[in-house]
Amino acid sequence: MYISNEGLLVILFVGLVAGWLAGKVVRGAGFGIIGDIVIGIAGAFIASFLFPKLGIHIGTGLISEIIYSAIGAIILLLVVRLVRGGGRF
Repeated sequence: MYISNEGLLVILFVGLVAGWLAGKVVRGAGFGIIGDIVIGIAGAFIASFLFPKLGIHIGTGLISEIIYSAIGAIILLLVVRLVRGGGRF
């Protein structure tokens, strides 16, 4: 699998924005810029696996990818907070 430099920059940008949005929605301070990117990219993978199984389709383009990734990152942050926080949101 080959990813061009432009594709890598888009993935990092989407991951950063989605991780930042997820940190704001979940009311956390975030995990720093690298942590936000990782959470956003992991959220994108979660959303790309989960949404088609549920039959949810928002659309195409960069904005929909950010929305997908942010929702996936929010789900991931809630699970991490649930595990780390002893069951409290």
